[in-house]
Amino acid sequence: MRKLLFVLLMACMPLVMANMTETNSAANATDPDFAVGKAAIKRKDWKSAIEALNKSVKHTPDNPDTHTYLGYSYRHLGDLENSFAHYREALKLDPKHRGAHEYIGQAYLKAGQPEKAVEHLSALEKICGKGCEEYQDLANAITKYNKSK
Repeated sequence: MRKLLFVLLMACMPLVMANMTETNSAANATDPDFAVGKAAIKRKDWKSAIEALNKSVKHTPDNPDTHTYLGYSYRHLGDLENSFAHYREALKLDPKHRGAHEYIGQAYLKAGQPEKAVEHLSALEKICGKGCEEYQDLANAITKYNKSK
């Protein structure tokens, strides 16, 4: 039954966050907990996402995508401490992880530290240029943040 659920989720589920480039797609494709976590994110069910992704990270602790999605989920729950911990782990595992750079930048804005967000924007520019979606999304968030202050 679990395998059937996994196959259905993978076949029917569009990209949760179109701008997050997953770097560990082979491991992600074979991990049902990862798929359940992504599906929960799509539903904005942050607690279920965290539960599933924490299961995933236990058997694939070196997957930067799992840590990025955990950081994303914790951020949406307002738990910035855990959010930052997972984004940092993702970047430790893959210093060029575009999604982790974008989302940690978003977390820094939420924490009132726009200068740190700009550091990650600069990192994204070096990684993928100003034309990549992650760069543009973070740049827009920084502009919006600055206009609100």
